This record gives sequence, C-alpha cells and structure tokens, in this order.
Amino acid sequence: MASLLDMRRRIKSVKNTQQITKALKMVAAAKLKRSQDKVVAARPYAEQMSDVLGGISAKVADEFSHPLLDERGDEKYLIVLISGDKGLAGAVNTNVIKATQNFLNENSGKESSLVAVGRKGRDFFKRRKVEMREEYIGIMGGQVKHSDAADVAARLIADFTEDTSIDKVFVVFTEFKSVLSQSPVIRQLLPIPRVTAEEEGAETGPNAEYIYEQPAAEIFGRLLPKQVETQLYRGMLESSASFFGSQMTAMDSASKNAGELIDTLTLNMNRIRQAAITKEIIEVVSGAAAA
Repeated sequence: MASLLDMRRRIKSVKNTQQITKALKMVAAAKLKRSQDKVVAARPYAEQMSDVLGGISAKVADEFSHPLLDERGDEKYLIVLISGDKGLAGAVNTNVIKATQNFLNENSGKESSLVAVGRKGRDFFKRRKVEMREEYIGIMGGQVKHSDAADVAARLIADFTEDTSIDKVFVVFTEFKSVLSQSPVIRQLLPIPRVTAEEEGAETGPNAEYIYEQPAAEIFGRLLPKQVETQLYRGMLESSASFFGSQMTAMDSASKNAGELIDTLTLNMNRIRQAAITKEIIEVVSGAAAA
C-alpha cells in the first residue's frame, strides 16, 4: 500500500501535468483561431481557381499543351505528405500517416516516393522502405507561411518537369471540418486535372465562354504554377488548422482526465490518512487500557 508521502508526490506530479495540458490547450486555441480564419479565406479562392483553370485547360486541350497539364503514364508516383512537426494532438498525425500508408498499399504495384512536409510523417516513413526524395521540417510547427508553400511548390514543379521518372504527384493532407472533425484527403496535384463538361457546370467548365487578352501560352505559363502553389498552400493551411483543433481537444480531454485522477488520488490519500489516525487512536486506547 502506498504511503501518505507517495500519494502527495503523485498528486503534485499530476497537478504539474495538468498545468501543462491547460497551457497547451490555451495556446492551441489561440493558434486555431488564426489558422481557421486563413483556411476559410483561402478555400473559395483555391476552389474557384481549380475550377476555372480545369475548365479552360479542357477547352483548349486540342490546341495547347503544357508540362503541368500533359498526361504521362500511371506507374511512378510522388506523394507529398503534409503532417505536423509536433505531437500531443490526438490522432491527427496518425490518421494522415495511415491514409498515406493505405494509399501506398493500394498502389503497391507502382513505384512510389515521398516528399515529407512535417516531422511526424518524415519520422514514420524514414523507418520504412519508402524512398524519401525531400523533407521540409519546421514549417508546420506554427502559423503556415505562403513563402514556405511557394518554395515547396517550386521544387515540386521543377522535379516534375525535369524528371521523367515522375508520372503523377499526389498531396495528402488533413482537411479541417470542425474542432472535433478532421479527415485525411488525397488529391492529385500534378499533372493538373482537366475538368470535363460532365464534372462542372456551364459557368466554369469547358462549355463556358472565355475571352483571352493574352495568348494561351502566356496565361497558362503564369497561372498553372500558381495553381500548384495555391493548392499546396491550402493543404498546409488545412493541416495546420486540423492540428491545432485536434490538439486543443486532446489537451482539454487530458486536463479533465488529470482532474479526475487528482480527485481519485486525493480520496485515496484521505483514506490512508484516516487509517493512520485510526491506528494511532487504537494504539493510544490500547496502551491506556493496559496501564
């Protein structure tokens, strides 16, 4: 049976842990608000840009080609995994890593390699038999910067256009739905998918009418790299908001569990103290009776 001193030490230890989890919850809540605002602002632009460029590229498919649009084979995949740099965030990192692992297993016949954005994904797959082409560590620990996404996108575009061993590039990230709900998403990043008339409406699809003020080559030369950059930036923002939402929930749950554990330990400590007092009273009474 634990002594009174042991119980006091355990209670103090749990209280110290509770202070840490409460502090992490408050920090995550503050960062979540900023990340969530950025996600909400970026989504409409990213979705509209994808729809418009997909529709235009399908419309001019017969008269224009671009390295970022041209279809290749379907044998060599490059997967961009966006995960967190830190832990203590529930299952958000585990879920996106598991989704990537499942994708690799489903496409085991393909020749796949990885680009890791975030420490957790890098650490997991570094111990597996998967080629790690690039790793970007330290850019997912705080607020995501557009310049970081632009650097990653520029390297991906260069690798895709210069390296014929890459047929398709996929991005895996965690989509933020709410503080309590985040889900992994896998999307094709390169070549940029062309949107067919059946997939989109008349406003943005191939049936829509467009007026070009510059030649198609000049327009696509500027907008297609920007499309890759925008979609990657959105994925990083979604993952960042998902991380802080999951961390806030996890730390809130940990703080509550610590409070329940403190109550249980305090009750046990009081029982031990009461037993010790009762024992002393019995010894005093017994000694008086013997005298």
